[in-house]
Amino acid sequence: MAGLRLGPLLRYVDWDTGGSATIWVEADRPCTAEVRCADGAGGSVRTFQIAGHHYALVPVTGLAPGSTTAYEVLLDGVRVWPLPGSAFPPSTITTPAVAVGGRPAPGLRLTFGSCRQSAPPAGRHGPHGPDALDTLAARLAADPDEARPDVLLLLGDQVYADQLSQETRRWIAGRRDLREAPGAQVADYEEYTRLYYESWLDPEIRWLLSTVPSLHIFDDHDVIDDWNTSAAWLAEMRATPWWRERVLSGLMSYWVHQHLGNLSPAELAADPLYEAVRETPDGTEALRAFASAADADPGSVRWSYRRDFGRSRLLMVDTRAARVLAEDGRAMLDPAEQQWLRDNALAGHGGYDHLLIGSSLPWLMPPLIHDAEVWNAALCRGERGARWARIGEDLRRRSDLEHWAAFPASFAALSDLIEEVGTGPRAPATVCVLSGDVHHAYVAEPRIPSTARVFQLTCSPVHNSIHAAVKWGFRLGWSRTGRWLGRGFSRHGRTGRPPLSWRRTGGPWFGNQLMTLALVGRSARLRLDQAHKGRKGRKAARLVTVLDRDLTSAG
Repeated sequence: MAGLRLGPLLRYVDWDTGGSATIWVEADRPCTAEVRCADGAGGSVRTFQIAGHHYALVPVTGLAPGSTTAYEVLLDGVRVWPLPGSAFPPSTITTPAVAVGGRPAPGLRLTFGSCRQSAPPAGRHGPHGPDALDTLAARLAADPDEARPDVLLLLGDQVYADQLSQETRRWIAGRRDLREAPGAQVADYEEYTRLYYESWLDPEIRWLLSTVPSLHIFDDHDVIDDWNTSAAWLAEMRATPWWRERVLSGLMSYWVHQHLGNLSPAELAADPLYEAVRETPDGTEALRAFASAADADPGSVRWSYRRDFGRSRLLMVDTRAARVLAEDGRAMLDPAEQQWLRDNALAGHGGYDHLLIGSSLPWLMPPLIHDAEVWNAALCRGERGARWARIGEDLRRRSDLEHWAAFPASFAALSDLIEEVGTGPRAPATVCVLSGDVHHAYVAEPRIPSTARVFQLTCSPVHNSIHAAVKWGFRLGWSRTGRWLGRGFSRHGRTGRPPLSWRRTGGPWFGNQLMTLALVGRSARLRLDQAHKGRKGRKAARLVTVLDRDLTSAG
């Protein structure tokens, strides 16, 4: 009898007709995976095999718009979800009400964050404090009247391939010698699957992901710290005996566990790789060839994607694999990716009220850090000579100087696009860049002559921590002293001033946290919730709201 190894994860929910969804599962053997809903909707599909693992992305059809229905998962006709004796509410699929006959389109409630190291097993305290996502799940499970997100946006570092828990380290040590490279980091596909089990089998997280649709994108730790930070870094990695297996396994496991669920049923039907892995008894070689081509030529693959939620548009941008690393032409996005972003931002311009650009890395950083990254980019391309170029490369890696500012032409192109989209009579009410990565949260606003309200909304971590020295550095980065120091970097690097200026209008906040955007009509409201330890005498952590702000009001 087939068993459920991982999932279910509710991934895509259709906002055009409200009639379909997809649910991802992993079984322990080949089987038919089926979803049955209480209202009669459902679907089934055969599993496909990758590296001895069996997966299915089940298409669910026949859903009623504007409804919430419970569902169960069956493998070869035997119910495997909900789990026997589960204390959690039934897993449900909620579909949006579809605008008909001039009735207003539904609003969108989107919760986002990044950087989640898996919580320690029950009964053991970890170094990072309470997990914000875990705490959100517990709150939603305990209160059926609590407003749930329409979608959960995970902006990178869903797993940490280079920072292992004690349990995973011991498990890997049971299969290979940790004294040999890559040591206490994941080495292959099987070890990547262990990271997903550790993260997604957490009971609260498992239930949350089964009932709230999620969208994902990778960042560096999903593969390795500083992934694709520079051409020199990549050359060094490719010279090691272990890197090729690491990066191919990282891309393969990301495609299976995260990327597939980002796609709509129509996109899946048109995807030749998805067709190939489903048509063969074992799709491992087809997926491995795809990953190899993606590593050799990042322009051959698009990890970015677009989702429209009524009158809100989300463009999720790949800021890792799509980079151009040559020092004389560095770009965060290769030309095709940059054109994709532009085309999708301007398509139907005037037909949406809110544009959301998901980028794992922030666009607007603390001014001191921005200036340091622009200066560093100038050093590395040789503006101050070969010696300074070597110093610059060392600083780049040690200090993680690799955000949008470290790709000055890309920063300017994104800034220009945002101003173009946000200006004129067809402008949306808001343009928001949603980011994580930097282990603190803040709100920043550029000074540009736009019609739309434009924001950098950064929220990180979901479950991690930050060194006190780094926290101090971020505070300095926003200060007047930091701005003065930044001008010194600009003079030394002969970089001039940034093409626009901006100011911080919220934060910085430090802790495990999640941001939620509520978009209704042309209004937008932002909330930041932090996970705090339970009060004395209470074990459970709780979410505390530290910001609740109307983004579209004047002032």
